Amino acid sequence: MYAVIKTGGKQYKVVAGEKLKVEQIPADIGSELTIDQVLAMGEGDTIKVGTPLVAGATVLVKVIDHGRHDKVRIFKMRRRKHYQKRQGHRQNYTELQIVSING
Repeated sequence: MYAVIKTGGKQYKVVAGEKLKVEQIPADIGSELTIDQVLAMGEGDTIKVGTPLVAGATVLVKVIDHGRHDKVRIFKMRRRKHYQKRQGHRQNYTELQIVSING
């Protein structure tokens, strides 16, 4: 069974037992969360699509870790104008383990 969930403004296809890095969620390591924004569910050939959410469907996840992604380097330049700008960014993330999909 799989589900399509929405968290942090993004959509993820998840399967039970899978690990996933999402936008940072303020939760303690080891705690379990319930994600109720399930957009679609499926098993085999059957698919249940919500309008916009599937009624009564939840995904139980466990918080494994918090961290930061690799640095992304931003470089802006205007040719012949003597303008160069360098910047870096590291996005925070929360690593989740999908415990179960209920629906």
